[in-house]
Amino acid sequence: MLSSIVNLLPRTMQMILSQLPSQVRESIEEIRVRESRPLEIGFHDSYAFLDGNGNVTLEELSAYKPTTADCMSLLEMLTNHSLYTYEEELRRGYITIAGGHRVGLAGRTVLEQGNVKQIRDVSSFNIRIAKDIVGVSNELMPYLLDPARSTIHHTLIISPPQQGKTTLLRDIVRNVSKGNWGTDPNGISPILSATRQCAGKKVGIVDERSELAASSRGVPKFDVGPRTDVLDGCPKAEGMMMMIRSMSPEVLAVDEIGRPEDAAAIHEAIHAGVRIVATAHGADFEDVRMRPVLKQLLEEGVFSRYIVLDRRKQGFAPYRILDGTGRQIQVHRIGRG
Repeated sequence: MLSSIVNLLPRTMQMILSQLPSQVRESIEEIRVRESRPLEIGFHDSYAFLDGNGNVTLEELSAYKPTTADCMSLLEMLTNHSLYTYEEELRRGYITIAGGHRVGLAGRTVLEQGNVKQIRDVSSFNIRIAKDIVGVSNELMPYLLDPARSTIHHTLIISPPQQGKTTLLRDIVRNVSKGNWGTDPNGISPILSATRQCAGKKVGIVDERSELAASSRGVPKFDVGPRTDVLDGCPKAEGMMMMIRSMSPEVLAVDEIGRPEDAAAIHEAIHAGVRIVATAHGADFEDVRMRPVLKQLLEEGVFSRYIVLDRRKQGFAPYRILDGTGRQIQVHRIGRG
């Protein structure tokens, strides 16, 4: 996945990355470019600087420091040499590029009537490498199945940033769309029977940040399943209503809910008989209950399954599955892949 990023970087940084040891290069999750400050990468649950010869170092003084020209060149490449075309992305503070990679931006903001109009003089870039891990949700699928209705439970994935919730959501969507419900983990016959009989579902993805499906010209580049339709680059709340009206999904998948309009759209979807699979930022179940909008959804019992991803340790992401009351029903860990 790194190869699709490298060509956007200034020549100097391309050379630095090309000299990295293969095991480091292949495990990069983030590239942080900050004008006049050390070039940094995130890999293997750690961070380090890079010097001009592609050596990994913890020494700030020896690290390569991107220049003003480097940052200007990077922004030009990210925006296809047309800042005006990317005005909305610059206002939101990130650009999603081909492959589903998201580039966060920071610099001087321009305000209009007290609101951010755009970011100008961009001096910091956080390039997050999107990865697709097929099968990462396989062990979870039997716990997410609602045997009585032969479909998925309303499910919320809770995770701190960068712990794999989008990757997990994508794989759940893929499995639901294909009808892959796993095997009965506890020998409970009703679940086993349902997994054999439950076919794939029509899934609608509202991909506001273009990270879930990595669509190009409306066509998903990640495998999101044979019965999945994608609404790309559309705000979640509006997109959920559009999907229900136009594509009659049985399941809706959305990433990073948390605004009042998201909650309202989820209620509308549920009343229309659509199942919801969503993600939210949070350290744990209790943390999410402190956020007003999510607290309301939790207290109303909207979700009957919660997947809580803990911070990764030694290449694995521990996770817990909770029922609708917050009671733990399974503990496991997901390999990084």
